[in-house]
Amino acid sequence: MTDKILIIEDEQDIAKLIQAHLAELSLTCDICCTGQQGLDKASSGEYQLVMLDVMLPDISGLDICRQIRDKLPLQAIMMLTSRSSETDRVLGLELGADDYLTKPFSVRELQARVRTQLRRAHCLSDMSQPQAQEKVTCIGKLMVDDRCHKVTFNDHAIELTSTEFELLSFLGKHPDQVFSRTQLLDSVWGYHHSGYEHTVNSHINRLRNKLERDVTQPQIIQTVWGVGYKLNSAGVA
Repeated sequence: MTDKILIIEDEQDIAKLIQAHLAELSLTCDICCTGQQGLDKASSGEYQLVMLDVMLPDISGLDICRQIRDKLPLQAIMMLTSRSSETDRVLGLELGADDYLTKPFSVRELQARVRTQLRRAHCLSDMSQPQAQEKVTCIGKLMVDDRCHKVTFNDHAIELTSTEFELLSFLGKHPDQVFSRTQLLDSVWGYHHSGYEHTVNSHINRLRNKLERDVTQPQIIQTVWGVGYKLNSAGVA
């Protein structure tokens, strides 16, 4: 079945350009020029990826991101922002976007980012299939089950977005090992582009908000200053 992409972008030239470049990957794209129209279509759950502009004429892309994430926790969302809107990029990630793409962008980067998000969507779908044989990762009171996309901590279910889950799963498979932001971009997002470290930082913050008792003194997802991040096995014991 052909993957479907929803492009919510009021600048039709940009939307058509994205559509044309993704057609080269044999992807089907629908375009919405207003936020409300895009939100209505996205809520159907029929798209593998939603590409969402921050600046829209009726509803803020940030508000749309939040509403989609509330209704469809596993929906892949990529924000489209300008190079000067760093605050919007960080807010979008904090509200649940899986990734962001800055304008102007190269065709190669666009296609690579979309492939990464679709790969993650396919992995989530494959987890429910009988042939999915990955083991459950258990570290102390933390359990990460790749087969059914389930996380529990202290016997309580933790609801994560698809990217949060993949990041935690990766760290859980390498407890106490320190990874730089560059390594996490490569391993979890599948690419490395300079300037996208906010993607890692924001997802680490979101995991901490869901796992840590005190986010000001994290015991589970720890920062190793000057190096990167690690999952501290003692923190989940």
